[in-house]
Amino acid sequence: MAYHTPNRLDQAFDILEDGQVSLIAGGTDWFPMRGDRISGEALLDVAALPGFRGISRADGLWRFGAATRWSEILRADLPPAFDGLKAAAREVGSVQIQNAGTIAGNLCNASPAADGVPPLLTLEASVELVSRAGRRALRLDDFLTGVRRTDLRQGELLAAVLVPDPPAGALGGFVKAGNRRYLVISTAMVAMLLRPVDGRIAEARVAVGACSPVAMRLSQLEADLRGQLLDRSPLDEPPPAVTPAHLAPLTPISDLRGSADHRRELAGELIGRLLADLKRRGAD
Repeated sequence: MAYHTPNRLDQAFDILEDGQVSLIAGGTDWFPMRGDRISGEALLDVAALPGFRGISRADGLWRFGAATRWSEILRADLPPAFDGLKAAAREVGSVQIQNAGTIAGNLCNASPAADGVPPLLTLEASVELVSRAGRRALRLDDFLTGVRRTDLRQGELLAAVLVPDPPAGALGGFVKAGNRRYLVISTAMVAMLLRPVDGRIAEARVAVGACSPVAMRLSQLEADLRGQLLDRSPLDEPPPAVTPAHLAPLTPISDLRGSADHRRELAGELIGRLLADLKRRGAD
């Protein structure tokens, strides 16, 4: 097996054009998926390419290099709106996996249960794709096209994840549930971003993962949350609950981790828990 670690983009493009090659950064998904099978295909490790590592901010845009490790995201000094992404980073496998696994690998693997996707959706992230033809930016929800499917074209590399400055005062959160406590593939997971203003929810973004081929935002729920009080007195009307109509866009499957009905019900429960937590934080 040929293993390439180029440190220049032109070298990487030469390798891509030379024949069948698999792209890796940390390899934490690629190697386990092959088990003990011997593969003759070449590997292209992008971790040493310029601009593919680290977190920076310029002109109102946060840039996460493709090969940035989850442990680096956990240690980064980021605004509270990124707390959901940090919470997801803490759930990406073991500490050893967090020290090797990368943000772009999590996206390119395109699992419906990828922990990083829901919080990045609430952050309205996009991806930066590079090729010999140049660079293009694509919204994350357009890049992810299905189970294990992306819009990464032949000869392209995902160079970075881009996040616009979140709204001032926004709070982020993430929660997941599975059949055991640690090292779990999610049965359902929820990310949320709330922007509190004058004791009310001025903006809400809610994304659910592991309950559809691609994690998705729930636009009707987001609209119904806007204007809710953060801290209600006993005399106030109760806020609208998460209804079946809010969850209708989800298309969960039944498998060993849970039935479709269980997943949908669990998603609603997780939304309620996370919403209560963020409303408490916003009211403090």
